[in-house]
Amino acid sequence: MVQMEKAVIAPPTLRPEERYFGFDRYLRRRFGTKVYKVTLDASFTCPNRDGSKGVGGCTFCNNEGFSVNSRQDRAAKSIEQQMLEGMQFKRRRYKAEKFIAYFQAYTNTYGSVEHLKDLYDRALSFPDVVGLDIGTRPDCAPDDVLDLIESYTRRCEVWLEYGLQSSHDRTLDLINRGHDFACFLDAMRRTRGRGIHICVHVILGLPGESREDMLETARRLSQVEYQGLKIHLLHILRRTPLEKQYHQGQIRLLEQEEYASLVVDFLEWVPPHVTIQRLSADAPPYSLVAPQWCLRKASVLESIHREMEQRDFYQGCRTESG
Repeated sequence: MVQMEKAVIAPPTLRPEERYFGFDRYLRRRFGTKVYKVTLDASFTCPNRDGSKGVGGCTFCNNEGFSVNSRQDRAAKSIEQQMLEGMQFKRRRYKAEKFIAYFQAYTNTYGSVEHLKDLYDRALSFPDVVGLDIGTRPDCAPDDVLDLIESYTRRCEVWLEYGLQSSHDRTLDLINRGHDFACFLDAMRRTRGRGIHICVHVILGLPGESREDMLETARRLSQVEYQGLKIHLLHILRRTPLEKQYHQGQIRLLEQEEYASLVVDFLEWVPPHVTIQRLSADAPPYSLVAPQWCLRKASVLESIHREMEQRDFYQGCRTESG
């Protein structure tokens, strides 16, 4: 397993983006060159969509809202074609030299081991692909699938992304998540020690959660071993149950400065060695209902950085002080 490099505890004069351990910085030091993810859609579904656990999916989820490219366009293409087109675009746009195959849409471990192996092998068949990144749920990580994913750690860097969203069972029930926090902890326990890097997803601003609730999730996560974190803003997407609740006035959304403050609060509880892979989230304008401010990505990041500077913040400062 590759030893995750610890973030440098920085003096106050550092730039804001050096106050936390950004994933770009990790990849540059790990591979010595520009590495970019190529997003793939393998036409998976989820157990709380297909009826095995429930129907309708998570109340916030309209998966096309998590990618600029429409799901229909990508899913109609083979994995090889998606990889080729994605790598060509990243080379032109960002001068990328190496790539990570990123199975993003829905639950990418929800299938037979034979089917999963075929998909992963095809994505890794290109010489410039140095990593495999798989998005999934903690209730879709049986041991035989983990054994398969572990086998790839001998040939490339492997990340498994677990969508937690919240550590509070009442919230998970409310958003129709289909699993509880104990399920997440069990998946984490069974994944550790396999050479697989674990990235955890959380959402700030979920219905019914207070600031203290969200920070309790951060504190609980600080007690488990993980290597990456994605922080998402709750936003309302079209054709989701949350859209109806929002229009009925049942949901209060975070304001930009409020969100920036929460992100920094959360990062204070994130151990310094954990790579920060996302600080917010947006959606294509055609899918987004609210808040509109999340479309101004540069402004959102500036707000977070400004909050860091004002506090003289560095990642993990709470974990050191207890």
